[in-house]
Amino acid sequence: MLEALRQSGHYLRMAQLIDPFGRHVSYLRVSVTDRCDFRCVYCMAENMNFLPKADLLTLEELDRLCSAFIAQGVKKLRLTGGEPLVRKGIMTLVESLSRHLKTGALEELTLTTNGSQLVKYAKDLARHGVKRINVSIDTLDADKFKAITRWGELAKVLDGVKAAQDAGLAIKINAVALKGVNEFEIPAMLTWAHGQKMDLTLIETMPMGDIDGDRTDQYLPLSQLRAQLAEQFTLQDIPYKTGGPASYVRVAETGGRLGFITPLTHNFCESCNRVRITCTGTLYMCLGQNDAADLRAPLRASESDGLVTQAIMEAIGRKPKGHDFIIDRDHNRPAVARHMSVTGG
Repeated sequence: MLEALRQSGHYLRMAQLIDPFGRHVSYLRVSVTDRCDFRCVYCMAENMNFLPKADLLTLEELDRLCSAFIAQGVKKLRLTGGEPLVRKGIMTLVESLSRHLKTGALEELTLTTNGSQLVKYAKDLARHGVKRINVSIDTLDADKFKAITRWGELAKVLDGVKAAQDAGLAIKINAVALKGVNEFEIPAMLTWAHGQKMDLTLIETMPMGDIDGDRTDQYLPLSQLRAQLAEQFTLQDIPYKTGGPASYVRVAETGGRLGFITPLTHNFCESCNRVRITCTGTLYMCLGQNDAADLRAPLRASESDGLVTQAIMEAIGRKPKGHDFIIDRDHNRPAVARHMSVTGG
């Protein structure tokens, strides 16, 4: 069928993933592992039951699945986890996917990391065509960093940030805003990040998975935090976009960019261009919904990509208008049962 479409001249128009609301899905986030070397309090329980390694797609299968999406018009690919850099052999996947950068089929290959493995991998990432990365850092206080991540060491992460900068990678710092934890550190983090020529993006905590705690105690509306920052800084709205859900302002005093990801106070669903694949080959059309499509079965059922491409297109046809995230005392439970580390951040 695809060959017939190519010959008829309709293939190029069809090689796009358009959802029922007319949104072009051009951004794929792929969780290469659900495992992580941190146990952040807003993301995981301390004693996690991770997936059996036998359930995970092989690196070759992940490459093939990503390539099938790229063939259908995906232009931006982000590797996530868990912590993607703890996946054994991960650089072979990055190197293989980089071929799509060389052909121009893929515009950007990037990843989100906790920074713990960057000293080891930063040069390889740059060598394989990665231009920028996101690094998650919620505090610059070493003791508090340890408390938030349970297992992380701030000094090691900061060494990783320096290694990434030395390798020529642009860095955006992601910080989850946590009430009573880091809300009063944000001005210092902003000044630090911008002083290092890095953007900073603030993120509201998301109700995903059991975390051994009450998310209403963590939730800090970014509308409130922005109002607090506006008392100290001049925030100018700008149209800058990276392909993700953040809205940005320029901070006049520092000259840097500050992003806000607000799934709860102001959702970004109307412009959503993203889908997510888990490390087991499950496609989630929305981070905050449970509807999913199994891509592992069609991937393994045939050496050609016809079945998996059909499954992808059918799934995009079910992409919902928006998510079901809510946090309040009456909804003190996860909006979805799976942890963020399963779906990919």
